[in-house]
Amino acid sequence: MPMIDVYSNAGTFADKHALAKRLAATLMEIEQVPDIPMFRSNTAAFVHELPDGAIANVDGGGDYVRVQVLTNAGALDRAKQLAVVERFTAIVAEAAGDASLAERTWVLLTEAVPGGWGLYGHANTNEELVAAARAEIARLRG
Repeated sequence: MPMIDVYSNAGTFADKHALAKRLAATLMEIEQVPDIPMFRSNTAAFVHELPDGAIANVDGGGDYVRVQVLTNAGALDRAKQLAVVERFTAIVAEAAGDASLAERTWVLLTEAVPGGWGLYGHANTNEELVAAARAEIARLRG
């Protein structure tokens, strides 16, 4: 049940909703989770527009995008981490219509602590999430 947060200057993206959907779908694809309602409804991206001057490097430059991806512990092995960073960077630059933005996009990967993934009002362990997914797959198969 990953959460994706994108932080950028206001006006960076013309279609924030399309960007959020594409990032969420891409992360599900990279994670290789089952395409079931449990994952589809709980993998989400949030696009946060910041006011002018809210982003700055040491020299004052502020034309950056920060993407933070929060996943459950162990969801992304090294190959998947590399894929998330590469693909998200390309998606962000494309959505902004600015290929050079790929050089100014930071993708941070963060894992929730075991037992710290809140879903349905409960702090779930990875084992509980796997069990819930298996139960949903069995229910969907009838």
